[in-house]
Amino acid sequence: MIKKFLNKVFNKRQQAEIDINQAERDVVETAKKIPAKKHKINKSLISSAAIKTCEGLHNAGFDAYIVGGAVRDLLLDSKPKDFDVATNAEPEEVYKVFKRSRIIGKRFRLVHVMWGRETIEVSTFRGHHESKGDKNKGDASVNDSGRILRDNIFGSLEDDAVRRDFTANALYYNPKTEMVLDFHNGAADVKKRILRMIGDPVTRYQEDPIRMLRAVRLSAKLGLKIDKATEAPIAKLADLLHDVPPSRLFDEMLKLFLSGHAIESINILREQHLHHGLLPLLDVVLEQPLGEKFVMLALKNTDDRINAGKSSNPSFLFATLLWHEVLKAWEPHKKQMPMIPALYQAMDDVVKQQAKKLAIHNRFVSGMKEIWAMQPRFEQRSGKRPFGLLAHKRYRAAYDFMLLRCESGELPADIGEWWTTFADAKSEQRNAMLLPNTGPKKRRRRRPKKKPSNKEVSSV
Repeated sequence: MIKKFLNKVFNKRQQAEIDINQAERDVVETAKKIPAKKHKINKSLISSAAIKTCEGLHNAGFDAYIVGGAVRDLLLDSKPKDFDVATNAEPEEVYKVFKRSRIIGKRFRLVHVMWGRETIEVSTFRGHHESKGDKNKGDASVNDSGRILRDNIFGSLEDDAVRRDFTANALYYNPKTEMVLDFHNGAADVKKRILRMIGDPVTRYQEDPIRMLRAVRLSAKLGLKIDKATEAPIAKLADLLHDVPPSRLFDEMLKLFLSGHAIESINILREQHLHHGLLPLLDVVLEQPLGEKFVMLALKNTDDRINAGKSSNPSFLFATLLWHEVLKAWEPHKKQMPMIPALYQAMDDVVKQQAKKLAIHNRFVSGMKEIWAMQPRFEQRSGKRPFGLLAHKRYRAAYDFMLLRCESGELPADIGEWWTTFADAKSEQRNAMLLPNTGPKKRRRRRPKKKPSNKEVSSV
């Protein structure tokens, strides 16, 4: 019985391999086949989880390839941050192959396959969103401007390659045969370091305006020059970004600012006239000497941390980008209420205004507000206040934020120097460093005399 079962499994795997080889032969006429000795991809850079995902789908009789940005980065001899897999298996079929998996998404239905701490995103080959019939199964819809709202039309490998955004992302790598399939001369564009749109750029940007931001991010991150035809419509179509859901816009902006090339990304955003409105009045802030210096210092700080392999806190990043909006909103409120309540009101105003364009996640908003709210406390260096500030859970982030304010010229440099010394000092030295309290003395509130209870009155 066991031998019979093993033979059945073996035969199934053999048939799967035959089907895979046949599938690759079928697409040879439309795709360039680049063998391992020519593309020279370093297999040690490939995630074992991505390889196991492809193997699992192959063994189940499906086609499967590592796709997109991962293949692009491998051709550049760079270790990809994420690995995606494309297959002819539909989401429900992928889900059945892997025990630790889940179907996600509404706009695009995908499957997340979990291997320990690593997650591989698996997508089904997509057809054109206007395609109908047995060959292209699923459902899709677009709005009046042409933006795709739902895109679950499944198609062939060739269809999927056409649906990719840039030629550099339309590359398919089979880890078993070590062959790269190239449908749109993407490998040549990667070698020339050119970012080129597949199809008509205007139509592709209308389908998904986020592609404009993606072009900026890839250009900055990988040093790719945007092709002239791909670049030309961007400035004219920038307003299409207003139609993108704020949460999706935030996710893309977060990728852009945490790419390790945020400064270059900002410069390209300005060149392409895409910075207007993404962060309220960010374009105005960048035109002010003090505001621009502060923002650029913050972005350089973020780039340095990421390129050094350290983590970067999105709360800190967006707190720096919006700080001068808070300062501006704070001034009129100071005339109507005490300083600290006025600051909190200004913070709420800026976050509310921001949410109309870019929906920053609530978990980041709370961190931003804490960093902002702690800034006035750095100017209070007397009594017990400095000790309480040191003990705050957000002290380090707020301290780094304050140092940027000093470095940009917004605060006197001696404030930053004082806090640096105070934090490292021993208890006795800290007490000696405290400044005299020059603020108005608080009047002690007299407690009202306690009225005698009924029992006390009756006993008298």
